[in-house]
Amino acid sequence: MNKIEHIGIAVKNLDDANELYAKLFGELCYKTEIVESEGVKTSFFMVGNNKIELLEATNDDSPIAKFINKKGEGIHHIAFDVDDIEAEVKRLTHEGFVVLNEIPKKGADNKLVVFLHPKTTHGVLIELCQEISLKE
Repeated sequence: MNKIEHIGIAVKNLDDANELYAKLFGELCYKTEIVESEGVKTSFFMVGNNKIELLEATNDDSPIAKFINKKGEGIHHIAFDVDDIEAEVKRLTHEGFVVLNEIPKKGADNKLVVFLHPKTTHGVLIELCQEISLKE
């Protein structure tokens, strides 16, 4: 793993959250995106060298809607940048981690993503991210 890629924060209303975080950071979000497969609308902020992703559910069955209903708004996941997501999945599975989606899928911000089950990471949802190359 190379670095923390971003921290994901679940919010009820992305427009309201974007306004609040723009005031907090003194910068507007640089990107918004809908990820249909996850039922989520996202926005991204740069804070120095760090990224914050805000996530709003687009339907009541999405993982973000379920998270907010169970735990309320707040930190949803920590994402780590990796060079070879498939190799990391194999390595981490061998180490005993439970991978929620062993086949990487397209996520927000031009990334392939997989998630590690929080039951195997002391309650923290971990996302692995690999930049999608132009040839993929």
